[in-house]
Amino acid sequence: MHCYFLLAGDSEIPILYHVERVRDGRSYITRTVQAKQRGRPIFTTTLSFNKANSGGKKKLEHASSMPAVTLPEEPGPGSKRRFEESGGGPFESQKAGVIDRQYLWCVGRAGDYMLTVSGNLPPQERKTRRFMRSRGKISDAGGHQAHLSALAYMTDSYFIGTVSRVHNIPRFSSPEELKKALNALKNPSDLDDEDIARALKELKEEEAADLRRRLEGALHRVTTQPPQEHKEVGMMVSLDHSIHFHNPWAFRADEWMLTEMESPWAGEGRGLVLQKIW
Repeated sequence: MHCYFLLAGDSEIPILYHVERVRDGRSYITRTVQAKQRGRPIFTTTLSFNKANSGGKKKLEHASSMPAVTLPEEPGPGSKRRFEESGGGPFESQKAGVIDRQYLWCVGRAGDYMLTVSGNLPPQERKTRRFMRSRGKISDAGGHQAHLSALAYMTDSYFIGTVSRVHNIPRFSSPEELKKALNALKNPSDLDDEDIARALKELKEEEAADLRRRLEGALHRVTTQPPQEHKEVGMMVSLDHSIHFHNPWAFRADEWMLTEMESPWAGEGRGLVLQKIW
């Protein structure tokens, strides 16, 4: 699924979807969809569907191994505890760590042991991880396609922010800056929405923790050193978002999935992010 975001959409105006049947083959079929508002395209996508088990009996197989992580604990019966940053939207998520230091595995007579190499990794080698899943259970009425649709929705949620996270830069310097960016993208009436208010609060708490870490690091600097350049990232929007469902039958979107994100390149006002999901 190759998605191209052209213009900001308006949630108060109906969207017209124009579907073109590009090709119907024995193993693959292709469709293009254009979403329009006020007669202008705001989004376009090309989708390729392949027939299940069309790869033949003999095939090559390999896959990246899932990192060793501990799944989030489920709240007990009657518990009011909510998952971190779960908010009130259609899905919930939780942080699963950041890979920002170098580790070396060595072999000795006493067995394997790990060395931590001092110094943080450069931005292009850092990785961020999260758990995510849909809220509640997805009914069987929509078939497995419902899980694919839910996953496609979730893939873009924490994706683009990876560019600023690997640089340890908050996307917005304050909740006011975030509101200003939202104003540029959303209807003014949407800013009163309960979910957006909750998202503002969660972002404020998350980035406040990041700010504290940076300030603690700044206390160790020698006062004679020149101050570091202030870095800030404002509004970021997705331009081109491609999704490859390599093994679509091996997951449920209402069970915890692990996502690992990295940014191999950024420049010229754009950034590239890669994401793996298990």
